[in-house]
Amino acid sequence: MRYDLVIFDNDGVLVDSEPISNRILADYLTELGHPTTYEESLRDYMGGAVHRIHEVVRERSGERLPAGFDETFHARVFEAFRRQLEPVPGVAEVLEELGADGVPYCVASSGSHERIRVALKKTGLFGKFGEGRLGCGSGERIFSAEDVGRGKPEPDLFLHAAKEMGIAPERCAVVEDSPLGVRAALAAGMDVHGFTAMTPAAKLAGATAVFGDMTELPGLLR
Repeated sequence: MRYDLVIFDNDGVLVDSEPISNRILADYLTELGHPTTYEESLRDYMGGAVHRIHEVVRERSGERLPAGFDETFHARVFEAFRRQLEPVPGVAEVLEELGADGVPYCVASSGSHERIRVALKKTGLFGKFGEGRLGCGSGERIFSAEDVGRGKPEPDLFLHAAKEMGIAPERCAVVEDSPLGVRAALAAGMDVHGFTAMTPAAKLAGATAVFGDMTELPGLLR
């Protein structure tokens, strides 16, 4: 394959979590007096870290979300994940193919470390990442916006993942499904392959390539 590292987003790319988490978010914001539809939640928050929710709500309403917002939101999401979450169809086979070809991969997500691990464990994908080495880097292969402070669309998270894995940014490919993630990958100087299962290709402007089925991804990486 033509890349030395493949960096996967988590939500919507590895695990089919976006419908679950955005329905919960829309309902919770509405409950708090900030009417939000599922479609608006996808548009405004998909791919972003939780601090983005606070920033957008405050910018639009002039109000702060309650102090316990993050804890309540995450608790509701984790409960739903443990009951409903599934892996994205075909992604386990893609990871197996990368492993067989000796291509290192990792996950870099706007979600918290806890959220990433809950999701990967529920879907049976954690063993494919864990924290063990895969040919390079320090061993850690799960990266969160918590590690860098500034989430997507800033490039910090992807640059951090590449540095920890010991790979130059220009030798990395990112797999993303959100406009924020595509912008972050491009800002990091990386190729980015946009997954269109939930996001129209037109909204992933600038992506190196777009695809709608995980079985297409290995061909794009070669």
